[in-house]
Amino acid sequence: MKLTAKLADLEVPTATCNWILDFLTDRPQVVRMGKEVSAELTVRTGTPQGCCLSSKLFSLYTHDCSSTQDNNTIIKYTDDTTILGLIRGGDESLYRDLVHKITVCGEDNDLVLNIDKTKELILDFRRRAPTTTTTIKGTEVERTDSYKFKGLHIPESLSWAKNTATTVKRAQQRLHFIRLLKKARLRRQPLTQAYRGLDESILTSGITEWFDNTTLAERKLLQRGHQNCREDTIWTLYTPSAAEGKHRASSWTNTTHALFKWVDSGYNLRHHRPVSISTHKACVGNSFFPSTVNSGTGH
Repeated sequence: MKLTAKLADLEVPTATCNWILDFLTDRPQVVRMGKEVSAELTVRTGTPQGCCLSSKLFSLYTHDCSSTQDNNTIIKYTDDTTILGLIRGGDESLYRDLVHKITVCGEDNDLVLNIDKTKELILDFRRRAPTTTTTIKGTEVERTDSYKFKGLHIPESLSWAKNTATTVKRAQQRLHFIRLLKKARLRRQPLTQAYRGLDESILTSGITEWFDNTTLAERKLLQRGHQNCREDTIWTLYTPSAAEGKHRASSWTNTTHALFKWVDSGYNLRHHRPVSISTHKACVGNSFFPSTVNSGTGH
């Protein structure tokens, strides 16, 4: 079994590998509804849906499919894979090779790549946009002008208008439940907790990535959705989230610490400030890492 072989390469104990193999092999399964129970069916492939082991085992199963190139990165989230490629000088060969590697890796591991659901988003601010297309096994990959990545709508212009509108719409839909709780005369503390769990969690999702680049009109739209339940401003939601995100980014235990270069100022390490990052585009300068470094709070 390919999975157990990969687990053994990762030095997982033999007893654990045997236990996982026994769990996945010839597993009996039934469906229960009330007092009725279906006939038993033996499942010989796959992992149980909703099982806590399923996503972990899949991640371990695909761990050897990775990029060795600095300008190309593979982001894997269970069965959702994203390739980020930085193309310099018009040379797309390394990026194309990585796409081919993903395809071959899937075939070798009996994983079917759904080309119909595969999208390509190009961020290029030059006057002459690239015209070449990406093909996988003879099928052309659809090029899109906006891509939803981990709940955030990222357009090719790097404008956050669509993401803001979608965020506010989702938050307003959940306000109905908050109003019902308010009509039921729920006390202030549990009502606030309900708002933070149902509504504020939507407004703050990925806020450190997009809030600095929103326009004044977009912030007013966010503010209207926020003020329906709170008297403070949307900025109060962003500030603690940004501070926490900057702390995580500057931590030496975080993998992003390599993006920061420290100057020799003669003080203790905690007083050092990272070198300023200059950018040509405002949307880049207002993004997370440049704003973190230039604010001087990334220590």
